[in-house]
Amino acid sequence: MRELAISTEMIRLGQFLKLAGAVDSGADVRPLLDDGLVSVNGEVETRRGRQLHRGDVVTLDDVSVRVG
Repeated sequence: MRELAISTEMIRLGQFLKLAGAVDSGADVRPLLDDGLVSVNGEVETRRGRQLHRGDVVTLDDVSVRVG
């Protein structure tokens, strides 16, 4: 599993997906969430603004990235 370090205490899900290279822009996140393709810590997430903290695991298309 890949780990992606953040420089703040938290990051929003949409920002994290962009930082991880999973999407090109924030607008690309909404369809993925609407289709139930993104999960956080094993649970489907529908909120683009979900706050992520170190240790959270985001999964998209069977690729998981840990917030570091």
